[in-house]
Amino acid sequence: MAVDICYIAMMIIPILVAIVLKIMTAVPTEGIAITGAQIYFTLPLPIQDLPITEAQINSWMVIISVTGLCLYLTHGMCTKKLLIRQHIAEWIVEKVDRLVEDGMGSYFAGFSPFIAAMLGLSAFSSLLSLCGLFPPTSDLNVVAGWAVLVFVLITFYKCKAGPLEYIKSFANPVAMAPLNIISELATPLSMAFRHYGNVLSGTVISVLIAAGMQGLSRLVLGWIPGALGDFPLFRIGLPAVLSVYFDIFSGCLQAYIFAMLTMMYVSGGFPYEAYMERKNKRNKKKNLEVM
Repeated sequence: MAVDICYIAMMIIPILVAIVLKIMTAVPTEGIAITGAQIYFTLPLPIQDLPITEAQINSWMVIISVTGLCLYLTHGMCTKKLLIRQHIAEWIVEKVDRLVEDGMGSYFAGFSPFIAAMLGLSAFSSLLSLCGLFPPTSDLNVVAGWAVLVFVLITFYKCKAGPLEYIKSFANPVAMAPLNIISELATPLSMAFRHYGNVLSGTVISVLIAAGMQGLSRLVLGWIPGALGDFPLFRIGLPAVLSVYFDIFSGCLQAYIFAMLTMMYVSGGFPYEAYMERKNKRNKKKNLEVM
């Protein structure tokens, strides 16, 4: 019981810390204020100073919270008396395993933890906006870091048949070599900008509509004296409905799309037949050396 309480606290406390930090460091503004991640402090470094922003802090808070959630769901697993959280954990594992097997094939079955972590980190990062916090997925630096990591994986698996074969693939055909190189480099850019742009646009649209509804309320009710004239009547309802789409549905959808693109690019770029042929040649060479 005490361990479960610690795990629950591990899920909740980081978000509360982020909210308190947001309140303590918030800069008062008038009217509509759409800005990037707030810079909390800067670390001096020899080449270039490193700003520690709201996006970085919130990313770590999400990582800690998701880790606490995973520990809570998997704590106390048994084969006799199954708890509800064990059913949830098994359901998540089964769904991700099936998703990876359908999207990548049995060879990439070991990718399930990576895809699950990507889905959880991206979705929960976008859902931070429901708590009034800056979603890390609205910062291009954060999403670009994920895209670069995925690009490294894509390149690694493309080189499985040999670095020379990977280089030759750009010249197939030779006339298309420049476009093939540009297309390869555009992969992380397209993944980063697609995720970042969709989440950021949803946040901006929600803020603009909320501000517009507040202005409409002031226009309609402004002639009434007292607190009733300042009451934002038209901000009740519509911004909340839009938040369901932009913050919940769109955020989870973008996490799913990013994971699907990762699986598609990694498995699609892996030269399985050339890799198996190279592997068989190595095995034959080793057997000849042993004999």
